Amino acid sequence: MCLAIPARVVALKDDDMATVEIGGVQKNISVSLVEGIEVDDYVIVHTGFALSKLDPEEAQQTLELFAEMSALVEEASSR
Repeated sequence: MCLAIPARVVALKDDDMATVEIGGVQKNISVSLVEGIEVDDYVIVHTGFALSKLDPEEAQQTLELFAEMSALVEEASSR
């Protein structure tokens, strides 16, 4: 199973690279597969590459769902 995660672009770098933030963690990724990326855009990240741009509202909904799933898993494991 593959998991692609929404991330916010916090900095653009040389050579089609960018720094993104995922859950408070910053990571350098390639943005060579997606045109027109700007700081504060949301992108779908998989294995170090931005695969597509994501609408900010859709990104927020997805991140909220991930947070809910994480809370449920934590709750279930504490029983």
